[in-house]
Amino acid sequence: MRGYAGEGVLQAIREAGGEVYAITSEPQTLSHMAHEGWETDMEHVGDPHQEIADECVQRGWMSLFKWDMVEEGASPGESPLADSPPEWMSHPKGVFQPGVLVLDRDGRVLYRWRCRPTRNNVGGAISRPAPQYVWRRIQAARLEPAGAPDAPMDTDPELDIPEVPWPFFVALLLANGWFVRVKPFVQREGRDLMGMSRAAMMRFPLFIAVWAAAIWLLPVWAVALAFAGWLAMVAPGIRFVNGRFQHVGPNEEPA
Repeated sequence: MRGYAGEGVLQAIREAGGEVYAITSEPQTLSHMAHEGWETDMEHVGDPHQEIADECVQRGWMSLFKWDMVEEGASPGESPLADSPPEWMSHPKGVFQPGVLVLDRDGRVLYRWRCRPTRNNVGGAISRPAPQYVWRRIQAARLEPAGAPDAPMDTDPELDIPEVPWPFFVALLLANGWFVRVKPFVQREGRDLMGMSRAAMMRFPLFIAVWAAAIWLLPVWAVALAFAGWLAMVAPGIRFVNGRFQHVGPNEEPA
């Protein structure tokens, strides 16, 4: 959402008589926290009971994929992850995946896109339509004649950042936990997610250097045994992450 303000799209929409809202399935407390921390200059609305999302479905505007955040076969709250979200961050109806919906004053859909969560976009965590691209699509739709049909779902947008390999994301979570546990990047007051990501990436050279030194100084059998022990230690967290993040097939539709 920060890209809309940073690239001037938010201002352009307002000058055209429109407004932008950031609606999330997080509680309002977290929505306000994101507004303050990200400085998006737009109103953030918490919709944990998904009343707004359900209204969009009923009006035929858009339906979103939903994620219950629980590994298949696991009990709610059961997690081997460090710093798992606390009770006050609970999502009573799950989390709806990202989407972009643009309406004119008459309720006509000018643009719509919904995230199809996959391993490549980290279960829906990254890769959104680029703000300038969305604004161009909106402008084109506004030039269409009166009575034009709603814009179709955009299935191949220009993305703001490319998709990333799933193994790299899992490795980043390990780095965030200093390679002894999988640790998620949780939005909390006073914590910068981008800063935490950069700090985690800076730990990769240290991790490689430690193992390189071990190979240089210790017998091969000792290093192999230590590496096997490390894998056994981090495997439960990796398995949980792999099962927890949503992956939707190309022919699946929102429930």
